[in-house]
Amino acid sequence: MDVLRVVNLGVEVQGRRILENVNLYIRSGETYALFGPNGSGKSTLLNAIVGNPVYKITSGRIIFKRKDVTDLPTDERIKMGMGIAFQVPPKIEGVKLIDVLRYCAKIGGYKEKDIFELAKRLKMLDHLYRPVNKGFSGGEIKRSELLQIMLMKPDFVMLDEPDSGVDLENISLIGEVMRELLQRDVPKKDRKSSGIVITHQGHILDYVDADYGMVLHKGKIACIGDSKDILRQIRKFGYEGCVERCLREI
Repeated sequence: MDVLRVVNLGVEVQGRRILENVNLYIRSGETYALFGPNGSGKSTLLNAIVGNPVYKITSGRIIFKRKDVTDLPTDERIKMGMGIAFQVPPKIEGVKLIDVLRYCAKIGGYKEKDIFELAKRLKMLDHLYRPVNKGFSGGEIKRSELLQIMLMKPDFVMLDEPDSGVDLENISLIGEVMRELLQRDVPKKDRKSSGIVITHQGHILDYVDADYGMVLHKGKIACIGDSKDILRQIRKFGYEGCVERCLREI
């Protein structure tokens, strides 16, 4: 069953066109790795899919679980089973992490004890009664975001550079939890979770075996194929060279 269809999507931010004619089709149980140079529109795509109102959809449609959600607000999309971890999540003064986690647990159907069990696993027990992301290190922020996502138990999860600014120990911990979240150890026919993972360095692919990789280049999806093969081409030829090679193979 298809989980997400993005059809001829155009997006602008503050009057500036970022994405144009983006098409994407993700089936149930599939995970895509999204590559692209800075400014290519990767974060814009994820924000548009989740319904961030700052990102204005100028053309096309977003179909989630076979329902047109193009005009639905973010909270409705979250209730339908979307989840997102941002590249640079906000620091929220006056709001404790535990309060956010309780709200997430309510969405995902978890109990209070589950919050503490997951927090322990992600080494976040000492942060539960602190303001959200206030004074957190880069790795702690990533683990906080992932903890929230885990408790929401989304069917479709978007992770914006979960391996950015994170040391090797944190990448290992985050990668193992992401693998579980995306059900990469479950036979594909039995998986219920799908997702998009943005990565620059590709370290997270050592833990999350993506079904496909795609390159977003100049506001358009320029290449789709094997994630690790695409990553090798990017490392060897750069984004321009990778895209040129993809176009020659069409």
